Amino acid sequence: MTNKMTGMSATLIALAVMCATNGAAAQTAAAPASGTLVASAVEAAPADAGSAATAAPSGDASTALVAGHAQTALADATPADPDAGGTVAELQKLIANNAITELRTSYNGSYGASLLFDGNDMTYYVTLFQQKNFWRVIKTTNDTRADGIYADFVSRTAKLADVEIRRTKLEAQKAYTAKLIALSEKRAASLQVDLDNQRAQQSEVVARQQDTAQQAAELETQRRAEQAKLDQLHRQIAQLRRQTESGLPRNLR
Repeated sequence: MTNKMTGMSATLIALAVMCATNGAAAQTAAAPASGTLVASAVEAAPADAGSAATAAPSGDASTALVAGHAQTALADATPADPDAGGTVAELQKLIANNAITELRTSYNGSYGASLLFDGNDMTYYVTLFQQKNFWRVIKTTNDTRADGIYADFVSRTAKLADVEIRRTKLEAQKAYTAKLIALSEKRAASLQVDLDNQRAQQSEVVARQQDTAQQAAELETQRRAEQAKLDQLHRQIAQLRRQTESGLPRNLR
């Protein structure tokens, strides 16, 4: 009789374990695939899992499988980083509080790279920026890695600034060429004024020479006429004198 009761008790215990296992499997299948629910289940599991591990026989594969899945989910779950995307704000706060030391800075055009150091935490901040605005900020405690990242950022600024520097040079060359054009146009205009004045003066000189030559010709004509008249008067005077002195001895004329 006692053996029968013992056998029935073992059977009931086995049935209870199977029902509990099937119920847990059904709840697992019905639950949505949510990280929050998995985390909640894992957080609630340790106390029950310990008692279950004590009560369950070592050969219960279903209980071990459920516990293994729970541990895997906990290991794979990565909590959200509260500082993710906040490295720039963190660095700006350190700069505002004068709690950061600038070790190196390099500029290429409007781009630049800096290696900054927080001595309180022995932390390096490597930044890539444009026109004083942080573009990328890498935080590390490894000085060798910080130096390598800084060198890479400096190389990037050189490449990024190539087009900008070329544009700056072309703009300067364009402005210089425009300046030369303006100076050349001014010089050409000045020479044109000089040439116009020269031509005007030359025209005036030619006209003056023509007038002078004409006046000289007229004066020469007048001179010849007056000279001829003077010669005629001389001849007339001589004739009148001879007539007046006629009758006088020749030696007294």
